[in-house]
Amino acid sequence: MESLRELTKNHVLGNPIRLGIMLFLLPREKVLFRDLLEVLEITPGNLDSHLKALEKAGYVEIYKVIADRPRTAVKITEKGAKEMAEYLATLKKILSEI
Repeated sequence: MESLRELTKNHVLGNPIRLGIMLFLLPREKVLFRDLLEVLEITPGNLDSHLKALEKAGYVEIYKVIADRPRTAVKITEKGAKEMAEYLATLKKILSEI
């Protein structure tokens, strides 16, 4: 299955937590760190390490926003949205072959 080989090439999105982060970000474009914590039900340190991996790959931008207090926000990049679209298309192709 060539599609399966394509899917396994992306080690960043192959991780379930990082995939979950990207799936949550995709329709929203940007979210707060605490919102990701609630949705994913993981520790802050675990989320931070996965976000750093996504940032290093160029899939997300992490920045501070000032509201009532400083907060960390995460935004999907153009590259991240493109990679997710390709990843999801490959998944869809694999599922259609089953």
